[in-house]
Amino acid sequence: MLLPFKLILPVFAVILLIYDVNNTSSMGSTKKLLSVNFEVFGRVQGVFFRKYTEKEANKLGLKGWCMNTSQGTVKGVIEGPSSKVDEMKYWLDKTGSPQSIIEKAVFTDEKDISKHTFNDFTIRR
Repeated sequence: MLLPFKLILPVFAVILLIYDVNNTSSMGSTKKLLSVNFEVFGRVQGVFFRKYTEKEANKLGLKGWCMNTSQGTVKGVIEGPSSKVDEMKYWLDKTGSPQSIIEKAVFTDEKDISKHTFNDFTIRR
């Protein structure tokens, strides 16, 4: 009787793993949404920073906007699942466009939202 149990246990573990992965991914639609304002300082104008920001936001499925400011920064709003917002915050603070030099990124007014305020991610002028 011990041999069949040794054979069944790994199969049962795989079934549980598959169930857990499927259950977790189906919960993705009910994950909480976040909204956060950002402002990025440094060499972020004239280096396609807004265009790359739009591209990264779309890749992550985020909504919101960004724009140049008269102070030489780029500011905006990002909305989406908290894990994706965190990825975008890291990108804004550490990566940016290839020619940008980021001094710092400031994030303010982070809050839970029940639904998106924006339909997509846009560059404002």
